[in-house]
Amino acid sequence: MKKIIIICLILTGMTNIAIAKTLHIKDMTGRSVIVPFDPAKIICIGPGALRLIVYLNAQDKLAGVEDMEKLNPGGRPYWIANRHLAKLPRIGPGGPNSINKKPDLEAVLNVHPDLIFMTQADAQTVSKTQKQLGIPIVALSYGEFATFDERIYDSLKLAGKILNRDKRAEAIIGFIETAREELWEKTKGIVESEKPDVFVGGIGFRGACGIESTENNYIPIKWVNAKNIAENITASTGSHVFMDKEKLLAMNPGSIFIDGGGLKLVEEDMLKKPEYYKALKAFQQKRVYSLLPFNFYATNVETALADAYAIAKVLYPKAFADIDPEKKADEIYAFMVGKPVYADMKKDHGKIGAEYDMKLLYSSSSPGN
Repeated sequence: MKKIIIICLILTGMTNIAIAKTLHIKDMTGRSVIVPFDPAKIICIGPGALRLIVYLNAQDKLAGVEDMEKLNPGGRPYWIANRHLAKLPRIGPGGPNSINKKPDLEAVLNVHPDLIFMTQADAQTVSKTQKQLGIPIVALSYGEFATFDERIYDSLKLAGKILNRDKRAEAIIGFIETAREELWEKTKGIVESEKPDVFVGGIGFRGACGIESTENNYIPIKWVNAKNIAENITASTGSHVFMDKEKLLAMNPGSIFIDGGGLKLVEEDMLKKPEYYKALKAFQQKRVYSLLPFNFYATNVETALADAYAIAKVLYPKAFADIDPEKKADEIYAFMVGKPVYADMKKDHGKIGAEYDMKLLYSSSSPGN
């Protein structure tokens, strides 16, 4: 009898282990999927999918990466901190042209993943791809493009549950919320009529863009209670706006921030039309500053946070007297992606929150002077 009981207990234990090795989940499109728990080999397809896995410290599970990640290494802290991932096999082209399309099936099968995470794809595309590959696919989401949507928290929790990174998911969410709360607490007392008016130009949209490229829902400005002058302008796609340059001149904001990704194009335009820029109050009063680009293959949340602190330091110097934007950026990068990669970002896109040097605009060699 004792032997029978022992055998039953062993069999029950083995059954429980087998059950524990799979999870029945609903992904971010609402699909029901049975997935392996804590899979050994995964891949990430689509904008931002790999970033979420790096946030969760699960990049050691990757079996391959998209070509896009390898070919465009700059501007994305999660990749800068993990350049060794370039040695992994390719799993397809990736990039904006691959959004909501079936991936390179042969390349995916060649790396034998146990599980696939996919972003920017609808339920039908994900289901068809899963059926063709015979590999479970979990759709994740950042919510609305180029903004901060708390659906990213749901994605982190979901991926964390599957990858046995629950605690890390909660730590990332807690870190972001603590930073947002600090920004809010230090700026919440500002009445609507006294909020500084701000414009952010040069924001990338399917490539580098000039001064007129902006967002009507620019999250770092929201996080510091400033007034985005583009807020009520209708977006063409998502929250992206190509602001009419004459309208920008008419609204004439007190401070202008330039995204580092578009700074070169802004400067080229500045040399062609210096009088336009000289007519802008922010240029006249030397209240033009640089920011790091955070919209690159979906939202780099860690850079958005760093930009928010830099904007806050400029707009509210007394309230943020204890903040050094460069040190804060590295603190954020170290926690979110595992390494303090600010120096690399600065090298490519300039110093965060730095006052723009007006020498180019006001040099004697500039046309129109």
